[in-house]
Amino acid sequence: MSTTPDNVKYTKEHEWVLTNPDGSVRIGITDYAQSALGDIVYIQLPKLNSAVKGGAVCGEVESTKSVSEIYAPVSGTVLRINEKLESNPELINSDPYGDGWIAEISNVELTEPLMTASEYSTITA
Repeated sequence: MSTTPDNVKYTKEHEWVLTNPDGSVRIGITDYAQSALGDIVYIQLPKLNSAVKGGAVCGEVESTKSVSEIYAPVSGTVLRINEKLESNPELINSDPYGDGWIAEISNVELTEPLMTASEYSTITA
């Protein structure tokens, strides 16, 4: 059974968004997504300081099963990337909402509504 923390918001593409105190957001893929992908062996992170558009591809994750695109859940500027994932992509499997975060985005603009944990759990049931 996958977990869906209540303090983050979700997209139908299985990304999560956590708002930081400074208004930027931290993003990653959900526990449901990492579980479906299997063992993650590589991640292509978004480019630092690049502009991302909500709903557009901003990176990709490769597992032993497949290669999947990562969609930006919001529009904005990539403020930070999780460089630990370059040498330890499996952090996404072991801690998708913690050490497995992917990027932080500033100048955030929502392009589509995000779901609550209970709303997201209805599409992963």
